[in-house]
Amino acid sequence: MTNPLRMTLLSATLMALLLPATAQTSSAPPPNTATPVQTTTPAGTTTTKSGMNINQHKENQQDRIANGIANGSLTAGEASTLEKQETNLNVEENKMKQMDNGKLTAADRAALREQQSQLSTEIYKDKHNAANQNANPTSVAGKRAENQQDRIASGVKSGQLTSGEAATLETQESAINREVAQDRKANGGHMTAQERAQVNRQQNKLSKQIYKDKHNNRHQ
Repeated sequence: MTNPLRMTLLSATLMALLLPATAQTSSAPPPNTATPVQTTTPAGTTTTKSGMNINQHKENQQDRIANGIANGSLTAGEASTLEKQETNLNVEENKMKQMDNGKLTAADRAALREQQSQLSTEIYKDKHNAANQNANPTSVAGKRAENQQDRIASGVKSGQLTSGEAATLETQESAINREVAQDRKANGGHMTAQERAQVNRQQNKLSKQIYKDKHNNRHQ
């Protein structure tokens, strides 16, 4: 076989061997164009649409109620109703945890988030219905109510108060607020000295209970 013919055959063979590799290379995606991987929320972390988890949302609700009492955008009656709803949520959460070895299932968390969203809407509505504003938010009773709310909220945030404890405390605060609302309604929007003294005694009792619950080494 002559040299030119041998070179032609070798060239043809080499091309045949390179074609599959060339085809494979041309069909592969260019470097750094891989499909991005979507990130997911770490397991065990439950957040609301606003980015807050359930306890943070709960604390936020308490702060909003407390602020509403302080600036007069919530009457005692409105605050009492909102606190009752918050209490019911805490009781429900506590029962859910008892049924699942102290934990919340995904369905439980979804249900609680939905109810918290509804309560959030109700807080906003009550704080912006100008016809029912508190005429005396800087009263002693108003200041005490705000302070108690802040203490309960901070206890929820720090884990010093369990859902059950917070629910019980809120029930007591709600009862005091209802009493204030009734007293004012009966006296043209004001409270008598005797009524203020009675409410102050009840707030003192509740204050001691808040302290006791926050320091009994129970945790969420």
